[in-house]
Amino acid sequence: MEAFLASTAAVAIAEIGDKTQLLSLFLVVRYGQRLPIILGIFISTLLNHALSAWLGAWIANFLPEAWLPWILAVSFVAIAAWLLIPDKDDSEDSRFLGMGAFMATTVMFFLAEIGDKTQVATVVLAARFTETVWVVLGTTVGMLIANIPVIMAGRWLMDRLPLATARICASVLFVVLAIVTIAATLVNS
Repeated sequence: MEAFLASTAAVAIAEIGDKTQLLSLFLVVRYGQRLPIILGIFISTLLNHALSAWLGAWIANFLPEAWLPWILAVSFVAIAAWLLIPDKDDSEDSRFLGMGAFMATTVMFFLAEIGDKTQVATVVLAARFTETVWVVLGTTVGMLIANIPVIMAGRWLMDRLPLATARICASVLFVVLAIVTIAATLVNS
């Protein structure tokens, strides 16, 4: 359950102000169909984060056990720093928009998540926690928690969110994960 809760919180907070939230806003304005967009986000995130979590778990198998906590802690701090950099809106017209709300969302979200902070966080979280399925479910739920309000409330919500504060909170969360990882390693040594 710790893997699920940590993954959910990390991604939900990290997603605030992320390019995928801007993509959600763009798609709901473009199509006006909320349910197909939500389902597209769910499917694309589940697929993308499952592949990412599998990669993280696989990498963890090849690293010496004594190195893993230190590599993870450094990774968490790197993600914390990365979160402080605001994303840009990359949702210009795309050839995928003609596919309809569900398919356009699924394809565009999957592609937008490649190399994104939350994908990297999923890899690191899966390396940290042995419960890969719970990491995938947590990161997927976190993505939905962050994007569904944008889809439902649209521009009104985006105009009122303090994005700088959200980025700082997400950054602090990843620093805390780094500290907890190091502390657990030192206690178990």
